[in-house]
Amino acid sequence: MMNNCAGGMTPWGTYLSGEENINGNFMGTLASGHREAGNHKRMGIPGGWFQWGRYFDRFDIGKEPNEPNRYGWIVEIDPLDPQAKPVKRTALGRFKHEGCETVLAPDGRLVIYMGDDQRFEYVYKFVTKGRYDPRSRAANRNLLDEGTLYVARFDASGEVTWLPLIHGQGPLTSENGFLSQADVVIEARRASDLLGATPMDRPEDVEPDQKSGRVWLMCTNNDRRSPEQVDAANPRAANKFGHIIEIREPNGDFAATRSRWEILIRCGDPSDPATGAAWNPATSKDGWFGSPDNGAVDPAGRLWVATDGNDDTGSADGLWAITTDGPERGTGRAFFRCPVGAELCGPRFSNSGESLFVAVQHPGDGPQQGQTTFENPSTRWPDFAEKMPPRPSVIVITKIGGGPVGS
Repeated sequence: MMNNCAGGMTPWGTYLSGEENINGNFMGTLASGHREAGNHKRMGIPGGWFQWGRYFDRFDIGKEPNEPNRYGWIVEIDPLDPQAKPVKRTALGRFKHEGCETVLAPDGRLVIYMGDDQRFEYVYKFVTKGRYDPRSRAANRNLLDEGTLYVARFDASGEVTWLPLIHGQGPLTSENGFLSQADVVIEARRASDLLGATPMDRPEDVEPDQKSGRVWLMCTNNDRRSPEQVDAANPRAANKFGHIIEIREPNGDFAATRSRWEILIRCGDPSDPATGAAWNPATSKDGWFGSPDNGAVDPAGRLWVATDGNDDTGSADGLWAITTDGPERGTGRAFFRCPVGAELCGPRFSNSGESLFVAVQHPGDGPQQGQTTFENPSTRWPDFAEKMPPRPSVIVITKIGGGPVGS
């Protein structure tokens, strides 16, 4: 595995980890006319951020042109069995995965929502062929190997059409270079291009709610969208602040191929008309944010949003609660602020809602009053000890006196 990012959990207790920016690990040049040239270009390979290829042939695409195809997948890991090997679930498609959240359809099939974290990329969902068996963990072992992968088209009418990525259907044929379903999942991005999916403003976490039948999509930002590229689902050019889309699956059927969508909030400072932000007027000056990244739904049905990239807003990253129903729908409330230079990710509630787990990444990153260094970091969180550097950490938040977090 490499470049593991946000994932999710299955109902049988395994962890799904997404491989994200795998392109940066590869370098080199393909031979002229090589059949993988278009595939690599679509994934931004070679990125060359890291020079592994100078020492290991597998990271030099001129020597090992198929090696990149082994990365960019969802990996299922079983933390309850130390002898279990991680398995790449290739049926779920290959791209820059951020988020892999699961939910059950009414008929027992498992549905998995995924985002491709890059500007102008797509939103996907996978529907298993088989049904989840709550009585037998072993029966679900290979449930993710068979099913249908879909990509989303957001129409101006407010309808989402989930387009199947199936070899032999529509343009996904040998004439376009797809010789089998293996080619379709390896080149999920190009297949989605041909199907006419909607290019989004960095779709990251996609968070379904089993109880309400709704799904929330975090579009982090996209400062490269031109005025000519604006559409209904991505309504702002040079979108520095991002937005959150709400998808309503009909009658709670997450396996449906047609859904409804609307924008829940347009992020940014609502007091500045230039941002084009849209919040419930009840949102205070501390309740707005930018760059939504990961989400979680608490037992009460509220959406909690972790952010990554609020340097552009002049604020710190952190965690906010969003009201999704009633007269205060679209109201943000600040809950937790990260230490200097950090982003927040991976919010997760316990089943009771009385514990909230969050992960603080790279505290002390970036300049503050000059360039931060190892010897002189901008913070020494969480130890605040002179000889200790800042450390990424997972923390658990509980309410004094007990009860659900945020109540």
